[in-house]
Amino acid sequence: MSTQATTRPKRIRKSPEERWQEILDAAVRLISERGYNGTSIQDVADAVGVTKQGVLRYFPSKDNLLAAVYHENYNMSGDIEDFMTTGLPGSTPGDLRLPAYLRFLVWHNSKRPMLVQLFSILQVESFNPDHPLHDEFAGRRDSIWHYYSMHDWNLPPEFDSFEEVRPTLRRALEIMDGVQLRWLRAPAIDLNDEWADLEPMIFPSPVWDGYR
Repeated sequence: MSTQATTRPKRIRKSPEERWQEILDAAVRLISERGYNGTSIQDVADAVGVTKQGVLRYFPSKDNLLAAVYHENYNMSGDIEDFMTTGLPGSTPGDLRLPAYLRFLVWHNSKRPMLVQLFSILQVESFNPDHPLHDEFAGRRDSIWHYYSMHDWNLPPEFDSFEEVRPTLRRALEIMDGVQLRWLRAPAIDLNDEWADLEPMIFPSPVWDGYR
């Protein structure tokens, strides 16, 4: 009797950089769907096709993985410096306009729904004081304000300083968070069209004419 040898598919060996990114991508997808509390290291390992120890080799703990998910993905693009490289109206030094940047940020987020969903889920979960990102989100409003304040905005003459714009910026970002949640739900809306309708109410005429 002859036996036919079975050959196993050859395992593809990936570089540490490729494996690190593969694990991170899987964690982003799973946490955006299930939240941090609903995702385990084993879930990430299963999604990648490695052992739990294989994940822990790159990320020593679940908290460490979450920090990488948040800082290496959501916060890595769409900032003011990115906007200033676009050449869009209102993006140049000396004519840096706040409404124009927020319009760009909405457009940028419209291209990355999974990361917006990830951010939204983590923001809600972080209300729990025991959540690893609790302090990060608790201080997010002040850190964002500090970051925006480092730039020289072209503001209407009605404002003596950028500090006077703080309530407007706060409301704009709160509205943006809410609109993005609605955008993630079905039936879908166009995020950019929705923001275009809201922008004149956030930055009304005649004060902001010529400064949007």
